[in-house]
Amino acid sequence: MKVSKIFTRAVAAAALVGLCAAPALAQRGKWWQDERFRRELGLTAEQSTRLEEIFQKHLPKLRQHMQALDQAEDQLNQLIEKGDDASVMAHMGVVESARAEMNKTRTLMLLRMRRSLTGDQWAKFTALANERNQRRRGSTLSPR
Repeated sequence: MKVSKIFTRAVAAAALVGLCAAPALAQRGKWWQDERFRRELGLTAEQSTRLEEIFQKHLPKLRQHMQALDQAEDQLNQLIEKGDDASVMAHMGVVESARAEMNKTRTLMLLRMRRSLTGDQWAKFTALANERNQRRRGSTLSPR
């Protein structure tokens, strides 16, 4: 698998499950179903249900955009292998348009999820997500 495809899949996976803010991108899973997040944010059952509904509503479109991006990147990789610079340059726009569509859908989903939280919950969420991300970065940066 080409590096660009590996990177794209990692970003897409984070986009599909990381959710709700730039600080949360490295977070895995559905945070609104995580017991610690639910408890510390004081999420109500209704809020958790609403967040899941928002996620489920956008998931098919996100998957569709991811598939389009994968196909565009596969074609780009084939063009790169052929060594035709003009074709590569022309197709880069297709790849970036597919990526932009996926990101627009994701951003809309995140905006709707953000609106489901109170201001206090959002502040707590940001702090928890930052804490979790720092722990993960620390564990990935430590020497082996």
